[in-house]
Amino acid sequence: MKDLLDIAPLGRAGIETLLDLTDHFVEVNARTIRKVPALRGRTIVSLFYEDSTRTRLSFETAAKRLGADVMTFSVSSSSVAKGESLRDTVKTIDAFGVDAFVVRHSSAGAPHMVARWTDASVVNGGDGWHAHPTQALLDAYTIRSRRGRLDGCRIAIVGDVLHSRVARSNVEAFGLLGAEITLVAPPTLLPPAVSTWPVRVAHHIDHVLDDIDVCYLLRMQLERQAQGLVPSLREYTSCFGLTADRHRRLGPEALVMHPGPLNRGVEISQEAADAPNSVITQQVAHGVSVRMAVLFRLLGSGQQIEAVSEDL
Repeated sequence: MKDLLDIAPLGRAGIETLLDLTDHFVEVNARTIRKVPALRGRTIVSLFYEDSTRTRLSFETAAKRLGADVMTFSVSSSSVAKGESLRDTVKTIDAFGVDAFVVRHSSAGAPHMVARWTDASVVNGGDGWHAHPTQALLDAYTIRSRRGRLDGCRIAIVGDVLHSRVARSNVEAFGLLGAEITLVAPPTLLPPAVSTWPVRVAHHIDHVLDDIDVCYLLRMQLERQAQGLVPSLREYTSCFGLTADRHRRLGPEALVMHPGPLNRGVEISQEAADAPNSVITQQVAHGVSVRMAVLFRLLGSGQQIEAVSEDL
C-alpha cells in the first residue's frame, strides 16, 4: 500500500486492518508520553490548499507522535501566490527528500495527480466534493468503538450530501462494513446519481429518527453553494436539523455524530451537540489514532505493530 486516496480500494479487509491497527495507537494516545519512534527519520509534508483545523492538526499531531519530522506548507506564504502550479510545488518539495504528502485541495482528483508526480506516499486529506478517506475511517472507528461492529447498524447521514466529500467516503466505508445507510436531504442537496448509490433516501429527518442507531449530521457548506439550494436556513433546520425535541426521540443508545465544524442551531442544536450520546469530541480524538495507523501502514517499512507495542 503506497497511497491512501479513496476508501473503495481498501475493501472491507483493508478497512478492518486499519481499524485494528488503530486500537494500538489509541493505547499509545492514552499514555502519559504519547510518542513512539515508529517513523523516526521520516519526513511528512502537510500540503493544504484549503483551510483546515481538525484534519491538518490531526495529521501533524499523528506524524509527530510517531516520531516523524513535519513540513508545513502555507499557501499564503509560498510561491503559489506568485503563480506556481501544484505540480511545480510538489516537485520542489519532493526534491527536499520527503516520504509522504498529506494533500487537501479544493479540486477533486488533486491528490491523485500528486501521487503521479512523486514516489512518496500520498494521503488524501480531502479533495473538493470527492473524498475524505481518513474521516470515513475515524467515523467507522468511532462507531465500532461504541457498538462493537457496523454490520446491521442503521445510519442516517443528514444534510448537504451534494457538496460533502465526507458523505461520499462514509457511504463507501459504512457500506463495506455492513451498515444500512439512509441519506436524508432535500432533492436539491442530493447528488444527481444518488439512485446508483447503495443507500435509501428520505426527505425529512422525522421520517428516520425512530429507526436509526446513528444520526450523522453534515454541515451546510454555504461556501460551496453557488446558488440558494434551500429557501432559508430556518426552513432547512425545520426539516433537517437535529433540534432538542428531535434529539429526545432518538433511542437511548443512538449516537450523534458530526464531522465539524458545527453550525450550532442550524444542523444541530446545542443540546444535541453536547448530549451524553454525542460522540463528536471522540471523533476528533480518534482522528489522531486513525491517522497514526494510516501513516504507520504507509511508511512503517515492514515494521510490525508488535515493535510499536514494545515502546508503550
